[in-house]
Amino acid sequence: MSSSEEKVGVENVEAAVSEQAKMAPVSADDFGFTEKEQKAIIRRIDRRLVLTVGALYCVSLMDRTNLGFANIAGMSVDLELIGNRYSIITLVFFITYVVFQPPSTVICRKIGPRIHLAMITILWGGVMIGMGFVKTWEQMTALRLALGVLEAGFFPSSVYLLSTWYTRYEVGKRNSVFYLVGCVASAFSGILAYGIMQMKGLSGLNGWCWIFIIEGIITVLLGIAGYWLLVDFPDSKRKEWSFLGAREKEWICARVDADRGDVTPQKFSLINYLKAGADLKVWGYAMIFFNTTTVTYALAYFMPVILMQNMGFSVGESQCLVAPPYAFAGIVTYATGWAGDKYKLRGPIILFNCILCMIGLPIIGWASSPAVRYFGIFLTTAGANSNIPAAMSYQANNIRGQWKRAFCSASFVSFGGIGGIAGSLVFRSQDAPSYKPGLYACFATTGLTMLIVCLLTLEFKRQNGKADRGEKELEAEGEENYEPGFRYTY
Repeated sequence: MSSSEEKVGVENVEAAVSEQAKMAPVSADDFGFTEKEQKAIIRRIDRRLVLTVGALYCVSLMDRTNLGFANIAGMSVDLELIGNRYSIITLVFFITYVVFQPPSTVICRKIGPRIHLAMITILWGGVMIGMGFVKTWEQMTALRLALGVLEAGFFPSSVYLLSTWYTRYEVGKRNSVFYLVGCVASAFSGILAYGIMQMKGLSGLNGWCWIFIIEGIITVLLGIAGYWLLVDFPDSKRKEWSFLGAREKEWICARVDADRGDVTPQKFSLINYLKAGADLKVWGYAMIFFNTTTVTYALAYFMPVILMQNMGFSVGESQCLVAPPYAFAGIVTYATGWAGDKYKLRGPIILFNCILCMIGLPIIGWASSPAVRYFGIFLTTAGANSNIPAAMSYQANNIRGQWKRAFCSASFVSFGGIGGIAGSLVFRSQDAPSYKPGLYACFATTGLTMLIVCLLTLEFKRQNGKADRGEKELEAEGEENYEPGFRYTY
């Protein structure tokens, strides 16, 4: 045999060995990272991913809910928001928000989160700036429709992105921090709006106009920063600015794969993507989110109005008194997220938050003292808002498969958008100042959440029992490459 033939033979053997190595399963322990190094990598992901996405969610939540502050700052007079016009302006956002959400996770996978999330953030910031110059309520309605189109892709893509980087019992606390930043936005957006509205008269614009313009500029600047700070999916080969190396990303993929066995996405197929809708549990998670967001959006849009009309506070007091309940909600959100991860609980955390709502709602509606009714707002705001990340973690822990995860994130958040439509209609102007029908609606949705969680818990126990007896592999229908051992978390 000639030397050239020997060389070719050696190369063929090396190629075969290399191919076998690629096909062989890799354990997270194979990378040789010490425990200290592992914790350092996770902290880097937390700082770069959770805080960046959280900051963008902060402006997202602020931009979609600042109508309440603008309304009592003069917008209702300037735009002649008589009858149901204010409710129409609030709810049209959710029409396009819901319609344009389903393809968002697919687009995010295709072009990458950096381009997708940064681009839509910059664009909706521009729409916000435009809202400061409208002259009629019809123009505001049109811009709210455009805002819904652009914001539709943010939340489901962010939820999906977070779920790909962490194991099942790490994601609860991260979801809580992600949403906690949003609570901070809600807490201080009233104070910020009150400060901005003091610009009334500058350039001939009313104070409410400047609320939209200044907050829109902030959004655009954060969107530009997000292009460099956002990270891609852990299995992606696209370049990122100063983040983890290839070996560190491979370690992340290995540990997530060991946890649920679905780190590598399959080739996209519309049939495989849509067949996730045949699982009733997916719609159970979505209905929980609908119930939760109905209450959170009702509070976000109408809390300043309720504080003025139901409790007798002034405009400035109403805008500033929004902050303490959301600050308290942030504390409860983080505490329940931490407890859920530590004790591997999901359903009981949701039930606990629902109980807070069930205590707070009657206090708001039937207590005689304004101070006591304000305390009821604390409990209701904390319970409802804490259930946003709790519900996110609940569904993320109990599905497997990248495209099922993508479908579930889209349907989950779409139902949250429908909850926004319901929330914008809950507290009607004709029910002022007590708003009893709205409180009954919040009672009903919270009670339905408790019922769904109880039913899912019973189903999860039944399915886990089958898996323990070797009768079936959970969440692996039609999949041959999943590692066995997946169990539902309840």
